[in-house]
Amino acid sequence: LLFTESEEDGLHRGLNLMRGRVVKLPKSVKIPQMGWNTIDIKRKSALLEGIKDGEYLYFVHSYYAAPEEDVTTATAEYGVKFAAVVEKGSIYATQFHPEKSGGAGLRMLKNFIELVRTI
Repeated sequence: LLFTESEEDGLHRGLNLMRGRVVKLPKSVKIPQMGWNTIDIKRKSALLEGIKDGEYLYFVHSYYAAPEEDVTTATAEYGVKFAAVVEKGSIYATQFHPEKSGGAGLRMLKNFIELVRTI
């Protein structure tokens, strides 16, 4: 919904809060992906404060966001490199499940709560 359009269940318009598309994972990998991936942090982010580059996070997905603007804070890889964390202004989104990602996910949720307090 955050992006311009999505291929999920047909082609649909999104809210266009971030320019880009949500596309299906490649057929060369098992879909849905359910498992742990490492993230590659691309730039500093308050949401990722205290999270290490290469940290394992838990993903369950069949589609991924392909941004058309510089909003990607961290990437992961599963058949294709994709945006794992995106942010634009006060909008933050993750492709993984922070609530299932152990200590790193808990840290991220705490960071998000702190971000919300400052808005």
